[in-house]
Amino acid sequence: MPYESVDKLQKVLADEVFKHTKDPKKAAGRALGTLVEIVTYYLLKTWGLNNQISIERGLSEYGNPRITHNVEYSLHPIVRSSILTIDKSTKSITSNLVLKALMAESFDLNGFERKSNILLSNGILRNACTIATSQTSFLLCSIKSDIGSRLELHIYEQSRKPYAMFECKRVGIEEGMTKGPTTIEKAKQGAYVARMASSLQKIRSESGEMQGIIYKSDDSYIIKPYVDLMEEVIYSSDKELLRKFILTVGVVSNHGNWIKKNLTGEISFSEDSFQKELMVLAQSYDWLLFLTDHGLSDFIDKLLLKPTSEFQFLRDTFLSSYIEGKKKNQFTKVQMNIEADRILLEYFKDNIEAIEKWFKVISPGRKTLTILRAELAELKNKNWQNIL
Repeated sequence: MPYESVDKLQKVLADEVFKHTKDPKKAAGRALGTLVEIVTYYLLKTWGLNNQISIERGLSEYGNPRITHNVEYSLHPIVRSSILTIDKSTKSITSNLVLKALMAESFDLNGFERKSNILLSNGILRNACTIATSQTSFLLCSIKSDIGSRLELHIYEQSRKPYAMFECKRVGIEEGMTKGPTTIEKAKQGAYVARMASSLQKIRSESGEMQGIIYKSDDSYIIKPYVDLMEEVIYSSDKELLRKFILTVGVVSNHGNWIKKNLTGEISFSEDSFQKELMVLAQSYDWLLFLTDHGLSDFIDKLLLKPTSEFQFLRDTFLSSYIEGKKKNQFTKVQMNIEADRILLEYFKDNIEAIEKWFKVISPGRKTLTILRAELAELKNKNWQNIL
C-alpha cells in the first residue's frame, strides 16, 4: 500500500493540495469523501448500470411518502429510451436543445416539465443529467459515444420508483482521537434511511436473529429470516413483493473509524473487530461494503498523486478543481471533465477485477461482491412495466 493509512494520505493531500485553504485537513477530508463517491459511481457504471443511475434523488419513506431522504445514487427501471446524434460543434448541449431534437423525432413529451440542466459545456459533463420530469418518471441524457464530428446521445426515461440505492459514508479522524467525533451520527443517519426506504423491513427476535417482514397490498405479510426473504424477493416475479422493494447498499471507508486494530496493529474484517458504528450500519443496510484503505490509496496514488503519463490528465483535472480561485469543480460525481470521464471509464473497465478487490463485504455474511452484482443485474432486468 502506497500510504500507511487513509489518514496519512489525508495529511499528504492537506500538505500538497489544500495548503492554501483555511483548514487544509478538513478540505482534504471532504475531497476524500468525494473520491469515495467517484469510485462507487464508476464501479456502478462499469457494471453496466449507467442508464439506471440517478444522483441525489429524494427517496420517499416506505408507508410515509411525506418524508423523503436524498441518497448518493439510486437505480431505477428504464421505461423507454432513444438515441440522438448532436453536432459536436454545438457550444453547449442543453436540456432545451435535446428536448427540441426529441420532439423532432416524435418522442412523446406529454406531461413532462423541462429542467434547465446542461449535459455538456466547456468540456464539463453533467453525470446522470436530468432534462425533464413527470409525475411518474425522470428523463435523463448521457453521452453514448463519440462518432467523429458528432456525439451520440442516449436519452432514457427512468421510473420514479427505484429498485436499489447506494450511500457512501466516510468520517475523518482528528489529531489525538481514536475515531471521528461525528462517526456515530453518520452511522445513525445512514441506518435510518436504510431501514425506512424499502417495503422489506428488519425485525429482531428475542434471541437476536434478524427476521424480515414484507407486506402485500391486502395487508397480509410474510416473515422469514431476513437474508432468505431478501433473496426470495430479488429473484421473484411476484408484483406484490417487488413493487415497493428497494435493495439498500452502504459503502464506508477509513478503517480507523469503523474497525479496531488487533494487538499487532493489523486490520481484521471480523465481527469482533467492528466498532459499534459499523455494527449499526451492518444491521441496517441490506449490503454493507467497505472500500479499503488499500483500495482508496491505490486509486489516489496511481491516478491523482503519482500518475504515469497516461493518467496525468486526471491529476491535472483533479488539482484544477481545488486551486485557489477556481471557477468550476470538474472532478465530482455530478460534474466531471469529459476527457477525465473517458479515462476513468477505460481504467475501470481494464482493471475491474482488481478494483472489485478494493471492496470487502461486511454484510450479509458469507456473501461476495459477485453476488451483489448478480442481484443488481437480476433487478435491472425485471419486467418493471408489468410490476409497477
